[in-house]
Amino acid sequence: MKHAIIGMLSVAALMLGGPVTAKEWTSVRIATEGAYAPWNFTEPSGQLGGYDVDVSRDLCRRMNVQCDIIAQDWDGIIPGLNAGKYDAIVAAMVITPKRQEAVDFTVPYAVGSRSFITLKTSPLAEIKPEQKVYDLVKDADALRKVIEELKPKLQGKVIGVQSATTHVQFMDEYLKGVAETREYKSAEAMILDLKSGRIDAVLDGIAFLGGTLNSPDGEELTFIGPRFAGGLFGIGSAIAVRKSDPELRDKFNAALKEAIADGTLSKLSQKWFKLDIAPQP
Repeated sequence: MKHAIIGMLSVAALMLGGPVTAKEWTSVRIATEGAYAPWNFTEPSGQLGGYDVDVSRDLCRRMNVQCDIIAQDWDGIIPGLNAGKYDAIVAAMVITPKRQEAVDFTVPYAVGSRSFITLKTSPLAEIKPEQKVYDLVKDADALRKVIEELKPKLQGKVIGVQSATTHVQFMDEYLKGVAETREYKSAEAMILDLKSGRIDAVLDGIAFLGGTLNSPDGEELTFIGPRFAGGLFGIGSAIAVRKSDPELRDKFNAALKEAIADGTLSKLSQKWFKLDIAPQP
């Protein structure tokens, strides 16, 4: 009877296509936005560059896989992943509960805060920049006071944010009815409108804003106000993969932990942002 049962199970396994085995990853197709310098951008030659691209290449080397990095508009980048257009997203994507419903994330490869920038000639430039970072959860009481102090200064102003980001959520939750939120599909268009005076300020990540201010395009711009972290801003930027690819997630995690431990992410961070946004080992 035992042999008969084993034989029946063997036949059933063959009929079902055999036992399920983990996918062997020899090549990985990675999507980045290509329009969010210095995280990622498209050079005049058409080549992709930036922190995300350097990180991707380093991780693929450690994973011993062929790396193909492509540009994908931010709007629709997660649906494109789940549709199989590429295998991973490395595009400064912050881990949030809503995104975790759609994709799996690796451990963070960057952490940072958010703030505002404006034109140096704007009346908003009178708002002094702060180095203190207010955690939306841990510093709730202090945060409420800071927001109340900001409201009269931002009343009636137009703040630019990139669509489908946590910055949209922040404006809706903390400054709704105070300032107008204007959404942009690309960070490049948002900064262009700020410099042209079509909006009054921009809310974004400190690394992106710092990189912008340190570039020739940022000479007219300045930081204003406090910095924010935690809560809806998540725990850091990470690599997104399909929920059906846990082996790929684990390979990325192992490579990331090596790159954090040996200081590679810190070096790349200093190269592109002039500050260290790498997670601590």
